[in-house]
Amino acid sequence: MLTVISVLALSFVLAACGGSAGGSQGGGGNVSGNINIEGSSTVQPITQAAAELFREENPEARIEVGGAGTSDGFEAFCQGDTQISDASRPIDVAEEVPVCEENGVEFIEIPVAFDGISVVVNKEGNDWATDVTAEELKMVWEPAAEGEITRWSQVRSDWPDRELSLYGPGTESGTYEFFNEVIVGNEEEVNRSDYEASEDDNVLVQGVSGDENALGYFGYSYYENNLDALKALAVDGVKPTADTIRSGEYLLSRPLFIYVNTDALKNNKAVRPFVDFYLSEQNLDRLVEAA
Repeated sequence: MLTVISVLALSFVLAACGGSAGGSQGGGGNVSGNINIEGSSTVQPITQAAAELFREENPEARIEVGGAGTSDGFEAFCQGDTQISDASRPIDVAEEVPVCEENGVEFIEIPVAFDGISVVVNKEGNDWATDVTAEELKMVWEPAAEGEITRWSQVRSDWPDRELSLYGPGTESGTYEFFNEVIVGNEEEVNRSDYEASEDDNVLVQGVSGDENALGYFGYSYYENNLDALKALAVDGVKPTADTIRSGEYLLSRPLFIYVNTDALKNNKAVRPFVDFYLSEQNLDRLVEAA
């Protein structure tokens, strides 16, 4: 599961847009309309769970939830093609906000959970792999490592002299951008390109779980849902857990967001009930658990 943060303060945000988050929660089967949602594959399971539960109570509502990645989600959102954008990083003030402004898209940013990017290996036969430092991760993932750091023993001398296979998100992923900002630390926020990349975290899970030489990274929920096949490494001595992610003690902790088009919030009859449903205290906990 993902670590849930309080959303009580968001009622004031929604009230400022013409209503109250404490009002309708989408019950009664009276809501109809279409909502298009795109963005983070990390947030997608929460939003997909919300959509499915909401449709159980409101079968006339049509909600499409994609997981193409945070950057692609913002591109569609700022063009006005979607009403809600899932994001594993804040919107880029320099590059993405101006596009929204050019297209007259105003929005509110709503944090919904905390996630911890998990650095994982295949669980089978890797008892020696228990921890990694941020400096070692940089050594592995920085652009200069491409074609050079290809064996585990190059990272730490007492690790096996085995091939190092890398798995990670594609360049449109907010997880990719956050990881590289924190770990690689270069201005371009990019890492080496000779790795197995996918915007679909389930593909990365399958890759790592099927490769005894694998090292990969993705959202905590994907690790937690595959404990039988994956092993998470401590980073700088701290393992990703609900508590260390919530407290920020874990280095790769980060907030997750949904962005809501304020015009849609006012004028699309399905958006406000869905957002109210999503953020209600009694629902958010079970949505995260369902994800």
